[in-house]
Amino acid sequence: MQILVTGGAGFIGGHLAERFVRRGHAVTVLDNFDPYYNVEIKEHNVQAGCDAAEAGNGSYELIEGDVRDDSLVAELVSDVDYVYHQAAQAGVRTSVKKPKKPNSINVAGTMNVLDAARNADIERVVLASSSSVYGKPEYLPYDEGHPTTPVSPYGVSKLAGEQYARVYNEVYGLPTVSLRYFTVYGPRMRPNMAISNFVSRCINGNPPVIFGDGSQTRDFTYIDDVFAANEALLETDAADGEILNIGSTDNIDIKSLAVAVRDQLAPDLDLQFGERNDADAEHTHANISKAHDLIGYEPTTTIREGVEQFIGWYQDNREWYEPLVLSS
Repeated sequence: MQILVTGGAGFIGGHLAERFVRRGHAVTVLDNFDPYYNVEIKEHNVQAGCDAAEAGNGSYELIEGDVRDDSLVAELVSDVDYVYHQAAQAGVRTSVKKPKKPNSINVAGTMNVLDAARNADIERVVLASSSSVYGKPEYLPYDEGHPTTPVSPYGVSKLAGEQYARVYNEVYGLPTVSLRYFTVYGPRMRPNMAISNFVSRCINGNPPVIFGDGSQTRDFTYIDDVFAANEALLETDAADGEILNIGSTDNIDIKSLAVAVRDQLAPDLDLQFGERNDADAEHTHANISKAHDLIGYEPTTTIREGVEQFIGWYQDNREWYEPLVLSS
């Protein structure tokens, strides 16, 4: 297959690109290398894709550009079978400070991708959405029918993007699927996430810092499970026009997560607490039955297994990854 991964030098996009290459696909990556976090991590994602191609599997091509460039997007989309649209301005807290930026990238950029795809011979556009679209829970776990009342500009922008994808499916017949990710983590993850922060602090003898009282719960989803969901969409058309939750096997409160990391790396450390950000969701928990029924999604990595694997990866890659985490 010919596959375009927008945002393919980022965390999730980088893993998708690398693994699709290893499966023998021809992958084109579009990324603008926005320094939202240290671009050296993105460079390692690119290197992973190049290494996969050099191993004699599929092919990998990097295009440095922006999804807001409609002519470039149209040119790239016209040459592929599938588009995995991962490019976005991430970050709930960042969006509160700069609300226009996620709108320009996550909404206008998404429309560029969708409009290019409806004018091309595309098998499917798979859009990365987020659990941030839900906002304050009326019940848990969230199913896809739960009201969507996001509490951040980021959540609003992701909701708009997935609704445009749904409309392009209904109005133009464009095959689309939107995946609502629930806090994805794993190797080469963004350095400003809770798990990477806890690990980096504990491994250096500093107490993990929890924002709030730690009672907030999260559905942390390991990157291997996220890739499995995306790969399944190469093999079935059962989910066209749908929006699917992609979560984990369980959820955990932030304090217990910090304790689990602390106990594995530096059990003598105390916990520290900071002020909670009001834009952060209080709880997230995914009902994944729809994704299971339509695409056979079955997450296999528990949070404790995933954290253990991430810690092992961190220790093996500490020389290059840790300075980037600590400087974020």
